[in-house]
Amino acid sequence: MTRPVITVTRKLPAEVERELSRAFDARLNELDAPLMPDALQRALRESDGLVCTVSDRLDAAALGLGPLRCRILANYGVGFNHIDVVAARALGITVTNTPGVLTEATADLAIALMLMVTRRAGEGERLVRAGQWTGWRPTQLLGTSFSGKTLGIVGMGRIGQLTALRLQLGWEMNVIHHSRSTALTTHDPRLATRRVELDELMATADIVSLHVPATPATRHLIDARRLGLMKPTACLINTARGDVVDEAALAAALRGGRIAGAGLDVYEREPAVSAELLALENVVLLPHL
Repeated sequence: MTRPVITVTRKLPAEVERELSRAFDARLNELDAPLMPDALQRALRESDGLVCTVSDRLDAAALGLGPLRCRILANYGVGFNHIDVVAARALGITVTNTPGVLTEATADLAIALMLMVTRRAGEGERLVRAGQWTGWRPTQLLGTSFSGKTLGIVGMGRIGQLTALRLQLGWEMNVIHHSRSTALTTHDPRLATRRVELDELMATADIVSLHVPATPATRHLIDARRLGLMKPTACLINTARGDVVDEAALAAALRGGRIAGAGLDVYEREPAVSAELLALENVVLLPHL
């Protein structure tokens, strides 16, 4: 009996690829290069399923070109804003994702970014690599502690809750949050938090950490007005999706000293990063780790 043909759009961990090859006729991406639109179209026409990632743009235009053999888009990741789910459903294509698997990793990265921004670790690393470090001195790149300060979590799902819990228990931070629902489904009874409106959170928090999905409602949720509400000593952390933040407005706020710093793992036009952000010292930029 012929096994289903599955196209894997990016290189995946070896054990995942082995299991896919065992169960299916798996077409793997050995070069790990993003599929160009024509290659993606060919995969949709010739495969029974696609194991896709955030780097694959599967919008209505991509899904609407000609008859498709593909019956499932199995997204390797939590976010699926790169897939037009409505268009897929209309074509009878199932869309799946992998919720929960990145909770700990994303919480780790959010906290790492907070430490790098507040302790100015990114600036220090660049100083050493540039050969410009002249030795220790008392006023060198003075950072700040976030122990005991206020953490604002925007989007209180599993990732937001774990990030908040670790900072509450480990750094004794006061936690406030904003989410669509007024009722919080708490995954850990040790978590103590208070829901506030988003504008209040932006004005109150010393660190604002974003954990919302990318939807039309969250596009540029953090815009120039909301950045203007933040304390000049506060910092913004984004490990969610790039288009949640208006990057031009963020660059202007950082450049003008209206906020102290930012830590980003995601960008509006990945993998492109704006030249304005690249030129700034008070922002830490990670490659969607």
